[in-house]
Amino acid sequence: MSASRRSGTTDELGPDEPERGGGAGTCGPEDAGGSDLLAALLDGMDAALCAFDADGVLTHWNREAERILGWTAAEAVGRHGFAGWAVRSADAEEVEGRLLSAMHAPGRQVHEFALVTKDGGRVLVRTQSAAVRGPDGKPAGVYCAFSEVHAQMDLERSIALSEALFEDAAWGVVLIDADLRPAVVNAYAARALGIGRTSVLGRPLGELLAQGVEELESALTHVLAEGAPPAPAEMWVAVRTPEGEKRRCWRSGFLRLASPLAEEPVPLGVGWMFWDVTEAKQSEQEASLLRFRTNQLHRAARAAAECENPAEAATVHLDFALAGFADHALIDRVAGPPPADGGGRPAVRLVRIAATPSGAPGPSLLTGAAGLPLRYEIGHPALQCVERSGTVRADAGGMSAERARDWALERQWPGDSVHALCAVLRSRGRTLGVVTFLRGAARSAFERFDATYAEDVAARIAAALDLAAATAPDR
Repeated sequence: MSASRRSGTTDELGPDEPERGGGAGTCGPEDAGGSDLLAALLDGMDAALCAFDADGVLTHWNREAERILGWTAAEAVGRHGFAGWAVRSADAEEVEGRLLSAMHAPGRQVHEFALVTKDGGRVLVRTQSAAVRGPDGKPAGVYCAFSEVHAQMDLERSIALSEALFEDAAWGVVLIDADLRPAVVNAYAARALGIGRTSVLGRPLGELLAQGVEELESALTHVLAEGAPPAPAEMWVAVRTPEGEKRRCWRSGFLRLASPLAEEPVPLGVGWMFWDVTEAKQSEQEASLLRFRTNQLHRAARAAAECENPAEAATVHLDFALAGFADHALIDRVAGPPPADGGGRPAVRLVRIAATPSGAPGPSLLTGAAGLPLRYEIGHPALQCVERSGTVRADAGGMSAERARDWALERQWPGDSVHALCAVLRSRGRTLGVVTFLRGAARSAFERFDATYAEDVAARIAAALDLAAATAPDR
């Protein structure tokens, strides 16, 4: 048998024509090099390949075909069709007819049928066959590439999954390249990032996110170096949008992508999948905060019930309310009877009766039931609160540290105060005063959810102050 036949690639021979490449050595160096190159190309293919001449004789058989069916090139090349060895006799005529029909059909033909392995097993394969044309343009044979159906289906599923993820997925899918820049983005992720699918490609993550970039890039770098984390991670980020920054919580999973064609795993990037859980996390945080504040109110009520002096009970409610809520608190009581202002209307006068210590932490201190009225300027949040009988919020956010300090001192609050919330003290249909909660720059501004809690605390403080006034010795 010739060298080309042993390698799985043979030339077509006439019945009386001597083999080329045999012992006579009639083939030149260029022909030998071309034959070796063809053999190497065929054997290096990932798909199984065989070829038939016009008479149906097998002329080529590569290593992948040998791996799938077990028949070596030496055993396969030179046989007429698959009958009696690679296919059942009952199916041989049909299989051969379907394969050789490709010689007289345009383009490629795709078929599925079962082949027989050398050990007697059966393998369902999917074939693609096409005609081989001679120099005169006439059919000279047919080549057939085939692979196991399950392997082909796995490939098709992978492609279909990839396309579905980047088109119809109900969560964000982003392909990050090795430079930590988006390479492919699906529609969900583009909406979450507030930018078009093409506009986001190749841009640094710092241009898309105002906060959380360092944490995200650190996670991506870790995945590239170490592999995927064992569980999803929740990340808070601030997305840059035309309307401003929006704070979102994304539950993220990561997968390291490596090339299957390299001898060693070569990272191609990171597959980043995420979905927005902001509303769920906010609801969870609010529920947790509500439970804590409800427990604080319960504990405050039990502690206040043990106080002999109702005024001390008011400070107990104030101290319990401060935990996790504010940095400072003040209680101002309406002093009366009020004098008239320049317009003939009664002016509100407030007297400080309790305050949290300005230095070392400790319980709120009573400053006495009688005292000089506070010199609050017109428009002070505490005066507005009493006049409106409603909650008032004030904020120095955005100011410089020096200007914010002056803002607080002008209102006779501790110098580190930046956010204020004033809640009116009312009992038995009368306005008794105002309680002011203050936060420093390290805390966020008061929100409506906080105002509701402050009003609840104010109602309890007002009841205690009303009882203190009713049980005073001079009454």
